[in-house]
Amino acid sequence: MKFICALCGYNYKSKEGDPENGVAPGTYFEDISDDWICPLCGASKEDFEVIEDEDDITDDEEF
Repeated sequence: MKFICALCGYNYKSKEGDPENGVAPGTYFEDISDDWICPLCGASKEDFEVIEDEDDITDDEEF
């Protein structure tokens, strides 16, 4: 899954985290504090959209 800011398009990547704002690499989006904000535009965590990534699709899912 991808977590994209609806206001500016910032893509939160758990592999990278957001160390400059206290989020360690490897932190899942769901585990980020609710008061975390987008590092580019200051949007709240609630302003992020979940986008299904093709890499997340498993072989047992029906299309």
